Amino acid sequence: MRNLAVLKPGDRAVIEEINSKGSMRRRLLDIGMIPGTAVECVGESPGGDPKAFLVRGAVIAIRSEDCAEIFIV
Repeated sequence: MRNLAVLKPGDRAVIEEINSKGSMRRRLLDIGMIPGTAVECVGESPGGDPKAFLVRGAVIAIRSEDCAEIFIV
């Protein structure tokens, strides 16, 4: 499975599964990162971390280590 970290600006995907635990999982779910949700990578910092994603009309910055726990199709 691919994870959110592989997306480049302009790429789109749908969230399939979130493997984060604890408070990070709760935070991701609260901002709309739930299975079946469409996301689009809208930018990344010069070093590539964090990346910005458009999720349900809001732009959210997510670190690479957290992106690695979000699987997409």
